[in-house]
Amino acid sequence: MGISSKNCLLSVKQMYEADKRTIESGVSGLQLMEAAGSSIAREIQKRWSPRKTVILCGPGNNGGDGFVVARLLHQKGWSVDILLLGERDNLKGDAKENADRWPFETFHLSPENLERAELIVDAVFGAGLARDVDGLVADTLTAACRMNVPIVGVDTPSGVDGQTGQIRGTSLKADLTVTFARAKYGHYLFPGKDYCGDLIISDIGISDKTVADLNCLVERNNPAQLFPWPENDIHKYKRGHGLILGGQRMTGASRLAALSARRVGAGLITIAAKGTAYMIYRQADAGNIVSDEDFDILLSDPRKNAVLAGPGLGISKRRTGKIKTLLHSDKSLVLDADALTMMTSLDKLPQRNGETLLTPHEGEFSRLFPQLTGSKLEKASRAAQQTGYTILLKGPDTVIAHPDGRARINTSGTPWLATAGSGDCLAGICLGLMCQGLDAFDAGSLAAWLHGKCAEHHGAGLIAEDIPVILPKVLNSLQK
Repeated sequence: MGISSKNCLLSVKQMYEADKRTIESGVSGLQLMEAAGSSIAREIQKRWSPRKTVILCGPGNNGGDGFVVARLLHQKGWSVDILLLGERDNLKGDAKENADRWPFETFHLSPENLERAELIVDAVFGAGLARDVDGLVADTLTAACRMNVPIVGVDTPSGVDGQTGQIRGTSLKADLTVTFARAKYGHYLFPGKDYCGDLIISDIGISDKTVADLNCLVERNNPAQLFPWPENDIHKYKRGHGLILGGQRMTGASRLAALSARRVGAGLITIAAKGTAYMIYRQADAGNIVSDEDFDILLSDPRKNAVLAGPGLGISKRRTGKIKTLLHSDKSLVLDADALTMMTSLDKLPQRNGETLLTPHEGEFSRLFPQLTGSKLEKASRAAQQTGYTILLKGPDTVIAHPDGRARINTSGTPWLATAGSGDCLAGICLGLMCQGLDAFDAGSLAAWLHGKCAEHHGAGLIAEDIPVILPKVLNSLQK
């Protein structure tokens, strides 16, 4: 599935290029700035009644947007002050033009000049910030945070790196952020996402064709149309047969995964188990098949088309051998938890013919790829390209990265997913979707989205056992 220009996310460099191409097509920078300021003023008026508003303006185009907001709110009867970083006479280009259209005094940006604010618009720095925020700006942003008044971010809250989502020095948490044309990576990567509040993406006249011509590779994860709805003449064997390598002690992990895989549509699930664990699995969910056959025999069965290893598996030399065997098979694989830890002992990760999905959290990822640094998106993408595997790097901003450079940032979910067994359910959903024929990238994307939607549907108090129960309700809503 390609990247939709409507759903794509832009790097900072791509956003600058979109602006440039739009201006070259005949839309002036002043028109873009007016449209940007108009959209911010409109969103403010939707949410708040007129009140004393203080607009923090930087020396560049972000500050120019702030001058437009000030003028438009003033025209609607709002009381507005502008606090400017630097001297008004030093402004240039479109920002200077809009400053000249503001017929009133501007004040120096400082904490003291915030004192009467009932609403603050942060137009100091945007997504392209290239240095840490410090000094007077940092002091002013800190003071703004303490005032307990609504805060509106222009493009991004100042200090949020639009490329990585990292905080550069100091920032402030906005109640509302208005950005333009498309969201940037940093709007959905933590901690930046947590600083943006409600995010509005405003159309300011940059065409869909201009965005499409940028050949974006990153998008917000919204894969609802990928679900493999069963046809009327389907039977269980056509829906795939998944195999789970069961652990000896933490048997609940494999059981949660198996149940989640079946709930999402896998036709059959077999748990491979030995010893005392075999009977524990046999006495659990009646719909699971449990087998103590030799693992190599189970793996050789062509009807078993996808395998999950890792949840509750435990770590040993023998189990590491099984992971190695899986990696050299042609089965579709989901590798999670202990399987990822055991992979760190392998000299080299083999190139595979089958689909491969790794589902690490940050700690597992850093152990498996200790040399990779950068933003979450950068790390996951590099790992995918190096290994040829799809990487699902978990967290509140889960990134799914394909070896060909495409990536998706997931936005569904709640903090209640941070509970024991939640990741086992996610791995099981991935397995169930791959059983039904989805490739690793689409299966990981859809699984992350569904997993988050289950948390949203349930609300407070979610535990892992709830996820397989809620999943059919989410699927029914999706189908409707």
